[in-house]
Amino acid sequence: MRHLAIVLISTLLAAPAAASECPAPPDHSEATDALIEQIKVAPDARTAKIISNDLWQYWADAPDEVAQEILDQGMEKRAAWDLLGAVADFDRLVAYCPNYAEGYNQRAFAHFLRQDFAAALPDLDRAIELSPRHIGALSGRALTLIGLGKEAESQAALAAALALNPWLPERSLLKTPPGEDL
Repeated sequence: MRHLAIVLISTLLAAPAAASECPAPPDHSEATDALIEQIKVAPDARTAKIISNDLWQYWADAPDEVAQEILDQGMEKRAAWDLLGAVADFDRLVAYCPNYAEGYNQRAFAHFLRQDFAAALPDLDRAIELSPRHIGALSGRALTLIGLGKEAESQAALAAALALNPWLPERSLLKTPPGEDL
């Protein structure tokens, strides 16, 4: 009986708390909106990159310490090309914090790197649903649609991302200039 209790306690400590225990993601919309307005008028790609890095600081700000630890661990695994391990961590993050856009975006990125575009797309759609001006998710969606061979959809998605950040490296993939019919 004592052994069962130890196993149960260690299992509970190793797993994140139930999704109902994850607080709401921090509301950085005012700050990110201001940065997006700055990036739109950035004079060059270098300046836009600095502003973009500032945006990532907000997007990667998890709802609590548990979520932050899971996010950071998954990102470290992804950076080390342990993509299956990263996906497993992001699965835990999404289960724990289902309203945190970056959990879905990071899981999509790991799927994208694995070239599992079909798995990446629903995560990107959910990330965008939760954070409609998430430039990383928008551009990731465009690249994923290219990977799926969905040319028209990819061009529309890329145009949407470029409307928020005209300096994205992916801008060279846009076949129709923004503002013109796709």
